[in-house]
Amino acid sequence: MEVGPPFPAGQPVPRPAATPGRPSPWAVVAAAVTGCWTVGLVVVGQLGAWLADQVLLASGLDRVVWLWPATVLFTVLLVGAPALALALLPRSAAVRTAGRTWLAAALALGALGLLRALPPVHHEAYLAALAATAALAALVLRALARRAAVTTPRVPAAVAARQVPASAATLLGVAGGLALLLPWAWLGALGGLSETVLAGLAAAALGVLAGALLDNAFWSRFTVGEPPRPTRLVLVGGLVAGVALLLLAAGVGQSGAQLPLLLTLPPAGFALAALHAAARRPTPAGPPGAAPVGSPGAAPADPSGPLPADPAGAVPTDPADADGREPTGRAGTGALRPAARWLVGLGGLGPLAFADPEEITLLLAGTRDVPFWVAAAAGAGLAVAAVLAVAYGVLLTRGRRPSRRVAGVTAGALLVAVGVVALGAGQPGLHGERLFVVLREQADLAGVPATTGRAGRDARVAEVHRRLVATAERTQADLRRDLRRLRLDHTPYYLVNAVEVDGGPAVRAWLSRRPEVARVLVSQRVRPLPAPAGRSRGTAPAPTGPEWNVRMLGADRVWSQLGVDGSGIVVGSSDSGVDGGHPALAGGFRGGDDSWHDPWVGTRAPTDQGGHGTHTAGSAVGRGGIGVAPGARWVGCVNLDRNLGNPAYYLDCLQFMLAPFPPGGDPFTDGRPARAPDILTNSWGCPAIEGCDPGVLRPATAALDAAGIMVVAAAGNTGPYCGSIDDPPAPYADVLTVGAVDRQRRVTLFSSRGPVPGAAKPDLVAPGDEVLSAMPGGGYATLSGTSMATPQVAGVVALMWSADPTLVGDLPRTRQILRDTATPAVATYASRTQTCGGDANITGAGLVDAYAAVRRARG
Repeated sequence: MEVGPPFPAGQPVPRPAATPGRPSPWAVVAAAVTGCWTVGLVVVGQLGAWLADQVLLASGLDRVVWLWPATVLFTVLLVGAPALALALLPRSAAVRTAGRTWLAAALALGALGLLRALPPVHHEAYLAALAATAALAALVLRALARRAAVTTPRVPAAVAARQVPASAATLLGVAGGLALLLPWAWLGALGGLSETVLAGLAAAALGVLAGALLDNAFWSRFTVGEPPRPTRLVLVGGLVAGVALLLLAAGVGQSGAQLPLLLTLPPAGFALAALHAAARRPTPAGPPGAAPVGSPGAAPADPSGPLPADPAGAVPTDPADADGREPTGRAGTGALRPAARWLVGLGGLGPLAFADPEEITLLLAGTRDVPFWVAAAAGAGLAVAAVLAVAYGVLLTRGRRPSRRVAGVTAGALLVAVGVVALGAGQPGLHGERLFVVLREQADLAGVPATTGRAGRDARVAEVHRRLVATAERTQADLRRDLRRLRLDHTPYYLVNAVEVDGGPAVRAWLSRRPEVARVLVSQRVRPLPAPAGRSRGTAPAPTGPEWNVRMLGADRVWSQLGVDGSGIVVGSSDSGVDGGHPALAGGFRGGDDSWHDPWVGTRAPTDQGGHGTHTAGSAVGRGGIGVAPGARWVGCVNLDRNLGNPAYYLDCLQFMLAPFPPGGDPFTDGRPARAPDILTNSWGCPAIEGCDPGVLRPATAALDAAGIMVVAAAGNTGPYCGSIDDPPAPYADVLTVGAVDRQRRVTLFSSRGPVPGAAKPDLVAPGDEVLSAMPGGGYATLSGTSMATPQVAGVVALMWSADPTLVGDLPRTRQILRDTATPAVATYASRTQTCGGDANITGAGLVDAYAAVRRARG
């Protein structure tokens, strides 16, 4: 019996859409267990490896290059094995498709995750490799899809013509991706030009890879019935797609940058499923012979009316035909691949372009810094993705489908919103890294007269400054001329013969080939925040007398019994800043227009947001019982912002200390060597993550030593590991390196220790555990670290030079007195086997004794 009108002779009989077989309960359970196993393993593995990376960073240990490759390969094996079983064993086409998709995504994770072996400091190289690898993986998947393509079920051409237009689905994918990008445009900040372009290419390649993975052959396996039942497609297909996107997200971004994508990309699978469901569901047709729905004069659609036959033949519902080529017609499912590209690509662009992975670190998690804002953007992205999945699922599968115009207006409005937010509420502009170019020739300071006393020291500083400037002017001339010709912004330095330059990998390669250049480093720059990180304040009460650490050193006895408090000596502090209005510090500021320098934001008066610099300055020269040399004066410079620095900013402050200059002045021509402070306290180190190599600041400390300026530096807080004094300037022989002890004179476990090649480190130890000192806003706080011990030793030197002005600039004799008068300290060990080559590499010469040192200085 014939049902409906007969088909004209000579025309092909349209084949009904194939319905995937109903999977067995065991296959469904196996797929569910595999999916849950995959999600748990990926999340735990990615978070655990990032935490391990952060522990190594905080501990000062060398980066484990194999950590991320091992993690991703382990994940690939544990995810790939059950996924392979799902791809081969079940009879259900849907379950096999889930297994094949997860297996392919796991292999893509392996290929992408291996790229994290690249050092984080070379972010541009990583992004370029990510873009190339993702694009290659997409090409491989497309080639495999073409080889496996078969003739797919077809529906009448009239039905396909009434499905959602491809352009509408693509525009909805664009709109979804822009919605995911919006929180990052608001809360994040772009890097440099090349970094941003490469991030865009990497995100585009990720979108292409997602489109190749979640192609129409994938979605067709979860499509049941004609017209299809959208609920199963959205729920089941969306879940399978979400797990696949989770695997892709785990491989995208350097350590830390992938964590937000684990939250925001998986829900996009449901949105893509809804788009596919809408594309496959035909619009209601009118009676035979009626005009197409939506055309002029068309009758209203009858939802219960039958679908007409297609006398002209049939067209494929899936663009992957036997030859694997995309159709040129209007079949709705052809829109899914570009929709996935846009949705996933724009969703991945946020963390890749608007967050620096080196700033997604636990070292900045104590305040509302980058980790806080990245978490906020990820949380907002998750909320947007969830709303997107629900909205698309409801509106596109059960309600009236949007037209091309509605989809275009939505995408356009979101595009405008992203632009307005990025340029208005966001942090507009480019904030990329710079290059630190170290020249081969450094100034020859041999033969500088080693005169001492105030006049002799000032003469030494002037001579060292003259030689340094002359060498830099002569050797940098050609390079600076070429940089001006190329319009590359640059900052020259003389304390280290170097130039900081704007530029990416291409500029770096060009600079590295120049004969006068020794090496080119990346000078890290922090990206701006949407709101200030907040000012650190103390809540402890003000001391009523000399603090325990001051008494342990005997500094209070120096004041009371020897009548020495550091008067006549100037101490320079390079740190996060100094609160010049603090009651313990206000009276000690030297004043004048050359006693404060802020190369970060150019403040004209001493200020401090982080609190670290105020605390350390207070321990050196603070009054009211917190400082060792309360009669000394101080000058300050900001070399840390939000607890991060770079070679150029560290050098800015060291150079300012050699020859201070007024605000806006030129260090080369406006420096005043006669105003150089006598002693520098430096509670910081420059690790590789900030762009330093072991020798980058070596010429700077050598010049300061030749000038007769005592440089005191913190050993670091990366103990109890042996050989952990490794971040410049602590390992340098011409620096007085200080470790930390507690109230029982025991070296703290966090205090870094030797051995150090070519030098005996640390030189001395001082109290550094639970030390009370000043904080911004007039308060006080107790902090621990070798940072707290270092300024106390600087204060002891100030007492010695105040007691005997002929010692000013006499660095060898001062160091010898400190060592000879030190008292024993108790060495501590991580284990019985980690003795670090002897107690001297843990305690140095011992605990500094201010009273004995001042008495010895007086003779």
